[in-house]
Amino acid sequence: VAIIGSGYIGLEFSDVYTALGSEVTFIEALPMLMPTFDREIAKMAERMLIRDRPIDYRTNVFASEVTPGIPGEKPVTIKMIDANTKEHVETLEVDAAMVATGRVPNTANMGLESMGIETQRGFVAVNEKMQVLTKHEDGEVVPGVWCIGDANGKMMLAHAASAQGISAIENIAGREHAVDHDAIPAACFTHPEIAMVGPTEEQCIERAEKEGWTLGKSQGNFRANSKALAEGEGNGIAKVLFNKDTGKVVAVHIIGIHAADLIQECSNAVAAGTTVQELSMMVHTHPTLCEVLDEAFKGAVGMSSH
Repeated sequence: VAIIGSGYIGLEFSDVYTALGSEVTFIEALPMLMPTFDREIAKMAERMLIRDRPIDYRTNVFASEVTPGIPGEKPVTIKMIDANTKEHVETLEVDAAMVATGRVPNTANMGLESMGIETQRGFVAVNEKMQVLTKHEDGEVVPGVWCIGDANGKMMLAHAASAQGISAIENIAGREHAVDHDAIPAACFTHPEIAMVGPTEEQCIERAEKEGWTLGKSQGNFRANSKALAEGEGNGIAKVLFNKDTGKVVAVHIIGIHAADLIQECSNAVAAGTTVQELSMMVHTHPTLCEVLDEAFKGAVGMSSH
């Protein structure tokens, strides 16, 4: 199976297909796999989810032409061109191809133009209250129109859409509210899972330099966690990125067993502005996986046990 795109969806389906006995080839247009992931986590994910499985990949190439096949008779043919030179580099024959390059908003033919609403690639501009704007740059509020979910492109996740919907209703009812998208968690449901809240480490470095604060980093390891070891799942880390000046948690990235469940504590901390000093003194149940986070929080203030 060829999977075009190596983001969340592509990675999740590679996990499924290889578990069912298929061989997988990723075709990625950018120079690296998992381009939107934190780089340290992406490297670990490549080692844990790709390297030891029947998966190979091509990076920095476009799938310029895909010719459908006939199951059992004719393979799917994929022509690939170099992402920079646009020259043909390889033709791949596979049993099936999956296009996992993302989604587009279904906003065409809605009459948006008649209301003076300009879109970018179909995405509708909104402000922090989810009110629709006439355009993305210096747009004006369109009275009585709100837009939530994938159509505004802020964060294309189901729970983000729900949060935006609640926020929009609050604002319609006169109770001012704005969604903090930096505090919305995301997860990739592989084995093991990947989860994150807030910017990548690379983005945090840029933000710290731009805004004039010092970035701190601390890490907890699943191999030091008794429950993870009992489950036979000792691979993985939890990385906490925080503002050294204020102690506030900026982002957390986890790869390991049940990462998608563990991230919620971190999301709550980001949303509430909780500091690593406060988190380091909060008691975590033993033996549980959340002690991986406890280790990272304590490490941030020089109290690491391992």
